[in-house]
Amino acid sequence: MTDIEIAKSVKLDEITKIAEELEIQDYIEPYGKYKAKISNEIEKKLENKGNGKLILVTAISPTPLGEGKTTVSIAVADGLRKIGKKSILALREPSLGPVFGIKGGATGGGYVQVAPMEDINLHFTGDIHAMTSANNLLSAIIDNHIYFGNELKFKKVVWKRCVDLNDRQLRKVNTGLSGESKIVPREDGFDITVASEIMAVVCLSKNIVDLKENLSKILVGYNEEDKPIYVKDLKAEGSMAVLLKDAIKPNIVQTLEHTPAIIHGGPFANIAHGCNSIIATKTALKLADYTVTEAGFGADLGAEKFLDIKCRKTGLKPDAVVLVATIKALKYHGGVAKEDIQKENIEALELGLSNIFKHIENLKDNFGLNVVVALNKYNSDTDSEIEFLKQKVEEKGVEFSVVEGWGKGGNGAIDIAQKLVELTNKPTTLNYTYDLEDSIKTKIEKVAKKIYGAKGVDYSEEALKTIAKIEELGYGKYPVCIAKTQYSFSDDPKNLECKGDFNINVRDVVLKTGAGFVVVLAGNIMTMPGLPKVPAAESIDIDENGEIVGIF
Repeated sequence: MTDIEIAKSVKLDEITKIAEELEIQDYIEPYGKYKAKISNEIEKKLENKGNGKLILVTAISPTPLGEGKTTVSIAVADGLRKIGKKSILALREPSLGPVFGIKGGATGGGYVQVAPMEDINLHFTGDIHAMTSANNLLSAIIDNHIYFGNELKFKKVVWKRCVDLNDRQLRKVNTGLSGESKIVPREDGFDITVASEIMAVVCLSKNIVDLKENLSKILVGYNEEDKPIYVKDLKAEGSMAVLLKDAIKPNIVQTLEHTPAIIHGGPFANIAHGCNSIIATKTALKLADYTVTEAGFGADLGAEKFLDIKCRKTGLKPDAVVLVATIKALKYHGGVAKEDIQKENIEALELGLSNIFKHIENLKDNFGLNVVVALNKYNSDTDSEIEFLKQKVEEKGVEFSVVEGWGKGGNGAIDIAQKLVELTNKPTTLNYTYDLEDSIKTKIEKVAKKIYGAKGVDYSEEALKTIAKIEELGYGKYPVCIAKTQYSFSDDPKNLECKGDFNINVRDVVLKTGAGFVVVLAGNIMTMPGLPKVPAAESIDIDENGEIVGIF
């Protein structure tokens, strides 16, 4: 059966029952039978309650279709329930870009899914649409201000519009071309919504008051004296916050095995910070003994940002980290063509070990965390390949577990659940990659050298000017959010094996004063993706009975 057929074959509990199990039935706002918002009042109910254990799920560098981080996250949470532990998930919301693009949905797969999967993968509770509206309201206010006399003396607008679809045609556009008097034409562009600063602000705000304050700090442009102009100068933060009043509330759903799942916020990890919301994670930690969360793409991206940005901001640290690997991804990074990665090839598997070893080194030695490797097992994996990988991982002093959640549900993750219970009881520390007092260039170089294994960093003239400007404005102590390809430790998506020396090439830097970090654009990374030659949209349909098909 397909993922969507499996999801439809399972009878879900009504969301009120899930809430009752968590003792929060008086704090939910249902959106139909199977999904709900958690109200803002939950903060007071939980403020004196202790935190459970935090388990972070990350991965090795992926293939284009991903390696099943969300699938393993769900399997781990279900597996913990199978051994009698109270667990909960804290995941990101899927973006419509990948759903209709190359990667498909982001609700797990097989018998480990969060549900209702069609709703979650599509409009869900409208959070991302609300963020799109808030973002584009700000754009409209900026251009309206300029139209009616430009009292703030805008010389340069740095704020972009957004839409939550992959549409490369919108990366750079000209606006205001109607020819009407007083309309000022200008060059503009679109980001995908999940890479917008609004998404980051929602995910990194503690409550509605904090949200409004962070919105007010967003830098939108520079005036004729090259001084910054902020949202607060336009008096736009209130109306933007109104559009986001429900989007800031976490969403609660369930797995196919009825494990509670809080799904909230969805920034990409290659072009944004890649973690679900602070509110969702903190709420989950109060509601269960084990919270399983994930950070996007490989550990060089999502996990680094989870640790250096989100954990630094919140004071949280993971009690254990699950590093998801697949044999096909290791062979892919060992130089095997995509069409051959399901064929047995120990030699290629061995060549790909450098990728997983670097991720283990980063998590275990650089960050100082407790790590277990989870092999997300595929039917094409052979016993000899699995045994070879297990031996090599254990030689690094890291435990290894085969996870078969896709075919067996929580029963396929009992071994890793037991290992995680032991692992989370061991002492752990968290060493950040850089100090906030470091210069922006030093921060970038520490991530590039320590985490990516780069020899150095090369900067464009434009990037160097922007870095100087950011530090002149007093924002040099912000953490850095490096945007680069997810397929390689380098900034070149074709350099899968990362043989020899390589440098990270910084072409531009963008200040995000609302989110409180500096985005560093490396290589040819784009903040508005494009669709593949054959997008998933071609296979998605709805029949005469209203049944959706084709989402995977």
